Amino acid sequence: MRTENPFGPAGWTPKRVGDLTGKTYVITGANAGAGFEASRIFLANGASVVMLNRNAQKSEAAIANLKAQLGPGIDVRYIQMDLSDLASVRAAAVQVNATVPHIDAFISNAAIAQVAKQQLTRDGFESQLGTNHYGHYLLTNLIFERIVESRGRIVVVGSNGHKMGLKRLQLDDMNFDQNYNPHVTYCHSKFAQMMFAYELERRVKEAGLPISVHVCHPGMAKTTLAKEESSGFIKFLLLIATPFAQSAERGSWPEVLCATEDSLKDAAYYGPTKRGEMAGPVGECTLEQNVLDPRQAKELWQLSEKETGVSWAI
Repeated sequence: MRTENPFGPAGWTPKRVGDLTGKTYVITGANAGAGFEASRIFLANGASVVMLNRNAQKSEAAIANLKAQLGPGIDVRYIQMDLSDLASVRAAAVQVNATVPHIDAFISNAAIAQVAKQQLTRDGFESQLGTNHYGHYLLTNLIFERIVESRGRIVVVGSNGHKMGLKRLQLDDMNFDQNYNPHVTYCHSKFAQMMFAYELERRVKEAGLPISVHVCHPGMAKTTLAKEESSGFIKFLLLIATPFAQSAERGSWPEVLCATEDSLKDAAYYGPTKRGEMAGPVGECTLEQNVLDPRQAKELWQLSEKETGVSWAI
């Protein structure tokens, strides 16, 4: 059961963010939506931001927009990376490790959703699982030592979709070759991503490492998620829901909270707390307990090592 909001009746807001001068935030999918708005909040408070984005032209436009809003002196740049391509992830990680000496928080923000028909990544993964989980799993592994050296934190942007769909891992058919469904398969990808995050949190604590792992969700926000690859029916539903959705800026608040706030709880889940946890004051939300299943989490970890070709003995 969720307790009284620890941030008060109005919930957490960016007014709680102090001076971030000297801090560096690395964030995936930051050229639009919640990732862009989170970057703007970090930069407005004096931080440096490194965006990891797929599209170079959109990244340059986003940076120009931020500089127009906040001034030409802000410290923001991007590294091109496609999460659906493990070779691209590896190349981006090399650049991060070579050019970003300190990481105060790494935020796994990018995602794709509601892909109308089954698509496979270049590496042969169902596209939503490959992008949302495997790409972030590999990237986190490859820059993990830099985060540890920085005594930083890892923030995973999950979804209330983890409470829908199968609410478990379909380990015998992770690509959904037999039962592909845009919504169920998306929920499965976010379930996997969040299960990984909580397993990483457990392992980090057991190892006594000086970092933390936090999970959040944006609620229903006006972002570009689920618009480009979605089926016509999903686009229709999004059109109906848009007037009731909160802004992309408010959708970014939970990830900024997790990247900056002290004294966050273990195995917690932060985001909007009203209207079915789709909007309203930001605080601690309810969590589907299946996502904490240690047996499936261990199996997912081992499978992720195999599929991405990395060993992660933490």
